[in-house]
Amino acid sequence: MDRLQTGWPNLRTLALFVAVVEEGSVGAGARKVGMAQPNASRSIADLETEMKAALLERRPGGSVPTPLGRALADHARDVLESVRDFNRWVAESQSTRPTELHVGASMTIAEKLLPAWLSTVREVFPGARINVSVLNSAQVVDEVQQGRLQLGFIETPHVPVRLHFRVVQEDELLVAIAPHHEWASRTGRISLRELAETALVVREQGSGTREALQQLLAGYAPVEPAQVLSSNAAVRVAVESGAGPAVLSELALRDHLANGHLLRVPIEGSRISRPLTAVWSGPRRLTGLARELVAIAASRP
Repeated sequence: MDRLQTGWPNLRTLALFVAVVEEGSVGAGARKVGMAQPNASRSIADLETEMKAALLERRPGGSVPTPLGRALADHARDVLESVRDFNRWVAESQSTRPTELHVGASMTIAEKLLPAWLSTVREVFPGARINVSVLNSAQVVDEVQQGRLQLGFIETPHVPVRLHFRVVQEDELLVAIAPHHEWASRTGRISLRELAETALVVREQGSGTREALQQLLAGYAPVEPAQVLSSNAAVRVAVESGAGPAVLSELALRDHLANGHLLRVPIEGSRISRPLTAVWSGPRRLTGLARELVAIAASRP
């Protein structure tokens, strides 16, 4: 017979065991989950009987998990988190309130990808209300950390350790110039050193595009930018007007390269890409509308 049909594992016992491991003693773990200590001791003994091995090493100052006990606690946390996710999903599915989500997106994602993602989400959740804030990557991260956004999409390669994340796509970085720029007639590839020695039109500090560029040129000493601008559109206009080259997302440049308003300059070495990443705080597993949106973002080309 399937052990699930016999009522094993007991979720309350798993929660108790995790609490004991985290608190360092059976008594402290029992208090954390609201269980009397004698009952807690019996539950731990029953769990060790089921596992056919010792899970805790009893010491005068408390209890320390055995190697098997540490592994069991890790798996138990996953099981308990899945149960919490399931309960949240049930609560959401029973709710009659419209589904609502507050999302932040850095500019390239907001301009080129998010509209299609949202359209697909609304096919699955017809009553969904999705509020979108368009910010740079640093601002999105800050808003998510402060709890003002439930979900964010960023272009920076670095995600703070306090946030959960999932890379949903990869984005290529390209060097773009105006058709009348002096590099338009060159036949070779540009080196990163030459790029660092060139005054570029760049995005503002805090932008994922700017951070990716800084990481790209980290081994060199870049000169001062020709211009610092706060949107991809402004950068493209400046490049077209002859202010200098720029390094931008392929997504942000695609249409302008296709119509010949801008030209691409190949870079020496392999393709340069950066991650496009969903970030959130709170429970590790997303639920409901947020989970659906991230899944769609990761599945679309």
